[in-house]
Amino acid sequence: MHYRRFGTTNHHISTFSLGTMRCLASEDIFQQTVARALAQGINHIETARGYGQSERFLGRTLQALKVAPDTLVLTSKIPPSPDASSFDRHIDETLERLQVSQLDCLALHGINTWQHLDWIRHPQGCMQAAQAARDDGRIGHLGFSTHGFREVIATTIETGYFDFVNLHYYYFFQRHEPVIELAHHQDMGVFIISPADKGGMLYRPPDTLKALCHPFDPLLLTYRWLLSDPRVTTLSIGPAIPAEISQELATLDDGPLTEQEQAALDRLAARPTTALGADLCRQCYACLPCPEAIHIPEVLRLRTLAQAYDMTAFGQYRYGMFENAGHWFPGRKANRCTSCGDCLPRCPENLDIPTLLHQTHTQLQGPERRRLWG
Repeated sequence: MHYRRFGTTNHHISTFSLGTMRCLASEDIFQQTVARALAQGINHIETARGYGQSERFLGRTLQALKVAPDTLVLTSKIPPSPDASSFDRHIDETLERLQVSQLDCLALHGINTWQHLDWIRHPQGCMQAAQAARDDGRIGHLGFSTHGFREVIATTIETGYFDFVNLHYYYFFQRHEPVIELAHHQDMGVFIISPADKGGMLYRPPDTLKALCHPFDPLLLTYRWLLSDPRVTTLSIGPAIPAEISQELATLDDGPLTEQEQAALDRLAARPTTALGADLCRQCYACLPCPEAIHIPEVLRLRTLAQAYDMTAFGQYRYGMFENAGHWFPGRKANRCTSCGDCLPRCPENLDIPTLLHQTHTQLQGPERRRLWG
């Protein structure tokens, strides 16, 4: 396992981190999953107040496994709040559940909107409690997680309040590259959220994607793409069972890409233009805002992945979250389009956006899917 400095926390953490949102079928499975991760050399475990029994399971597991505190970096997450007193109480509850007197890293869980940013700037908001907990030793370092738009993320980074950021950035979603650079410039740790799942359900790649990536496994190739970037600290894995922690993670190279790896990535990069031609959305976001609150670029990104790489199952999974996940995945479904034409003059590619939206809805509207945590 390779290790990297996690920004100004100065913790050296494994290039893969264990996320504990999914391994909750039983406490025994949870404990086995943590034990396997530790055996692979993973030394950073992330949980959250909102992950069901995860904090309690983790506290009891670390006691049962007799894990020395100085061998492990623990991160938990608490949602932002406009109320300092309730946030302070939540910190104490997290410490109690984890059975620790100090938490290495605390992230504000989901600074996704401008309102969330206002809450952390407010003098009586959650940052008052978070900073007080850091000052009195209950918290080591502060960060934030985000599913928000790039502009919200950049502004949050620029506050200077945080030592690390958890965000979405993948081979198949590179829009956040500027905030990766901004975080690096601020010497922040960069934690990539769920690249196997949110990055494309790459643990079940379609045949088209496997052929384009050959001789490499699509998941491992995109892991390599991320780890070849020295600005990235760690990638989250979120196994449901111990067997989902691949032994290959412990030995995966984190150096520069090889010529053969770059050739495979070049094939991936060329595929959308070949497959979609003049109908390719290039993700400039000039079409927003939409009067019907449709997240047009994200809808069309999912369309591109389905048509270029046959990643239809992933497209259906993510598309099904529209109107079902609030600020965690904002936007209405594409069939809400009224063909008003408001977006058309702003599109530099002159795409027939209303037609593409309705086509995408037909292709990706699958069965209803419930979020794991509401």
